[in-house]
Amino acid sequence: MKYAALNKMILALAVIFTGALAASPFANASEPEASGAEPAEQHEEKFNASELIMGHIADSHEWHILGSHENPVSIPLPVILYDQATGFTFAMSNAFEHEHVVNNRYVMEHDKIKVVDASGEVDEAATAGLWDFSITKNVASILFSLTLMLLVFFQVAKAYKRNGVKAPRGIQSLLEPIIVFVRDEIAKSTIGEKKYERFMPFLLTVFFFIWINNLLGLIPIMPGGANVTGSITVCMALALMTFIITTIRGNKHYWRHIFAMPGVPVAVLPILTIIELLGVFLKPFVLMVRLFANITAGHIIALSFFSLIFIFGELNPIAGYGSSVLSLVFTVFMAMLELLVAFIQAYVFTLLSAIYFGMAVEEHHDHH
Repeated sequence: MKYAALNKMILALAVIFTGALAASPFANASEPEASGAEPAEQHEEKFNASELIMGHIADSHEWHILGSHENPVSIPLPVILYDQATGFTFAMSNAFEHEHVVNNRYVMEHDKIKVVDASGEVDEAATAGLWDFSITKNVASILFSLTLMLLVFFQVAKAYKRNGVKAPRGIQSLLEPIIVFVRDEIAKSTIGEKKYERFMPFLLTVFFFIWINNLLGLIPIMPGGANVTGSITVCMALALMTFIITTIRGNKHYWRHIFAMPGVPVAVLPILTIIELLGVFLKPFVLMVRLFANITAGHIIALSFFSLIFIFGELNPIAGYGSSVLSLVFTVFMAMLELLVAFIQAYVFTLLSAIYFGMAVEEHHDHH
């Protein structure tokens, strides 16, 4: 079958990632604190579901591996700061632990680096002018995925050069059906036989970048666990690239259709021109929001099922154990669904980008 290799790969990944997600340590319950002489004054911190969920889908200056928020096991990441007063500052994120003030000027609050004055108070004006070039978890994950893509595709290119017209083997046989799928079902069908080749490098890059990072986001431990495609800034950068390519490659017919649509009465033309111009900016905006919302929603739903275990456990231990079975079943189901969504979202983003490119380079045809 034409895409048998792809189907086998997706099935294998489903088993791996589902098992990894089910074993993820999401517990965040803390031990009750004794306050002194009277047991009546003892209290324990309540489980905060929103803090757990947002902590796992948000970016961070460290790469969390396992453990609770009180006793985490994580890898510190480089912090690179620049402001006009001190120039560049380099440190590791663990230097900010326990509210430590780095270089008598910088402190980290809720994973945000801020400037403090001599009295230790946050200087909002100086913080607003602070440039943070740190290698955060999302940045590190992007660098990893790009390195992985380069290694894989250079290996495939060497295989084609070495084997020539021979049947593909190894990683080449795994990726060839996907590459052919993007070429035939996305690029050729939407852009056209004559002009699709110039857009293939971008379409293949964006497809595999989104797909790989979607899959890595389902792995709870390094090198996964980062919510790259669930970051609005990453989605905005990808959509912006599509917008720039569409704008640059747009031919005379494309721009004429926007500013002076043929066959439209002059009285209606200003209204349609405004609508078409809005469409130029709305298209990349839709690309951005679609990818961001779908990926983020999937993570939130999966984490919400885990949170139900601790929410019911606080009410009654038996209810907590009972809900854990149901939560685990739904989480495994969501993990399987997320594997499908990971591919679909990469496909949809690539397809819509190709459609926009096809509209930009389409030639005008007179109908008599």
